[in-house]
Amino acid sequence: MLAYFVDNFDPFIFRLWDNVGPRWYGFAYVLAFVSAYFIVRLLSKRRYCDLPPEHVSDFITWTALFGVLLGGRIGYVLFYKPEMLREPLSILRVWEGGMASHGGMIGILALSFYYARRHKLPWTNLGDALVVAAPIGLFFGRCANFINGELYGRATNVAWAVQFPKEVLEDSYVKDRAVTAAQTIDSSLVDPEQIIQAARHNAQLHDALRRILTPRHPSQLYEALFEGVVLFAILWFVRTRMRQPNGMLTGLFFIFYAIFRIICEYFREPDAPLIGVFTRGQFFSFFLITIGIAFVVAAKLRPTFPKHIGT
Repeated sequence: MLAYFVDNFDPFIFRLWDNVGPRWYGFAYVLAFVSAYFIVRLLSKRRYCDLPPEHVSDFITWTALFGVLLGGRIGYVLFYKPEMLREPLSILRVWEGGMASHGGMIGILALSFYYARRHKLPWTNLGDALVVAAPIGLFFGRCANFINGELYGRATNVAWAVQFPKEVLEDSYVKDRAVTAAQTIDSSLVDPEQIIQAARHNAQLHDALRRILTPRHPSQLYEALFEGVVLFAILWFVRTRMRQPNGMLTGLFFIFYAIFRIICEYFREPDAPLIGVFTRGQFFSFFLITIGIAFVVAAKLRPTFPKHIGT
């Protein structure tokens, strides 16, 4: 039997006390926004983006707060956890995780449209700059999902499979087995959350979980690779090596992101009820493909170009 890696990282970078301290999930967003700033500023300096370099920080700040965070959180509540509407204050606890990439994209579209109209800039040009930077943020976000051991993959026996202790919280059979095993090691361990946390420092408990947990695809890393690294490489190449009109990159982003998401979802354990034969992520991605095609068609029918490229 293979000794699979057990993904039981502490979600905190460090703890000030108890459950207070900076988390990897929040740090991923900081890295995403910082990288977006530098990428959009670089595109602006090279005149691929019509936004003046001195306005990039203002634009990224608005995009981060009202596009990504607000749009992502509202999307998560509406698409995945509508029951949270019964407890409105829970919607504000973003540090606990729970963001929808589809919601964030809709939020970014709305924010960039408003910002472009207000500052008299081509909306599609502004969007093209943002989508080049977006995959880097997606990469950091998926890496944070892996560290948190959430949104894990389907059961598998591949050599690189990973075991995720959070399965104890979501599978009653695994939970019962974990509690029984923990009791033989420490009788005070009766809560699944306590067991997961104790296993980070208790080698005996760690080994007990290894014998119980299901080996799974590290689907977060698959998504980090394709939605992050590969998608960024495609968009960067098209932006800097090909003469494409405003809106083309936005369309390609939606199309390729949706394709990669649909494929990766086949390796990911569904985190919400299916819609027909599709997961929520796959179902919403079909709409993104339609939106992407609309951007591509519009860019070809009425082409305008960034300053660097000219007409």
